[in-house]
Amino acid sequence: MPNLATVRRMEAIGFRAWPAASVHYDGSWAIRLTASHPSRRLNSVNPLDPADSRDIEQRIARIEKRFEAYLRPVVFRLSPLAPASLQAHLNAEGWLRADETRVMTARLDEMDLHGSYDLLPLRDVGHFVDASIALHGAGAVSKAGMTELLESIRPRRGMFVLADAEGPTATALCVHDNEMAGLFDITVRRGARNRGYGRSIVRAALRWAAAQGARTGWLQVEDANTAAVGLYERMGFEEIYRYVYRTRPDQDP
Repeated sequence: MPNLATVRRMEAIGFRAWPAASVHYDGSWAIRLTASHPSRRLNSVNPLDPADSRDIEQRIARIEKRFEAYLRPVVFRLSPLAPASLQAHLNAEGWLRADETRVMTARLDEMDLHGSYDLLPLRDVGHFVDASIALHGAGAVSKAGMTELLESIRPRRGMFVLADAEGPTATALCVHDNEMAGLFDITVRRGARNRGYGRSIVRAALRWAAAQGARTGWLQVEDANTAAVGLYERMGFEEIYRYVYRTRPDQDP
């Protein structure tokens, strides 16, 4: 059973590192919505207290109205902080499970951060956004939405891009928040995978964060992405908890 105090701390750090444009609370359920970006982390209901399970049906009805105003399907993001009765209710109503995700951490002083490219973080947000969109595929997210998200991050951010003659090869975003260094948008060009680019850019990003005073690296990776999970485990990351998305069976997540 994960330590709930640790989960609460990591959830708060995650919210700061990947900030939603609008956050409302229904009790301890954090309702995060972002019209300009489709990420489910930015458009989901996040219960933050296992004991807060009152009036589930009425609260879901209220929340649905908020999501409708943003033209978003209702998505629950359930961590170990979610009430068991809420999970039972969603099960009974046939809500689907999607994208179980591991939250992993590693001590930076126990990692090998050498032997990678000597990269400095970019200052140009537009350059990073263009590289990220190129690697994810056109249409995955709008340039304006991604730019707005990056510029709204309050902790110090480091944006890293590897490139070759064909264009962007890999990207990584590192958010330094006190002693924590969160990794996001770690992507490698499809034709350049399994060549060490992912490991190299992660090392470069974490080396930068360690120089800023970070002591622990953390990331979120889908459990189904076995190649990435294996890479992070080999680098020294260990799972501390998981979360899963839940969506209605009659809506497109």
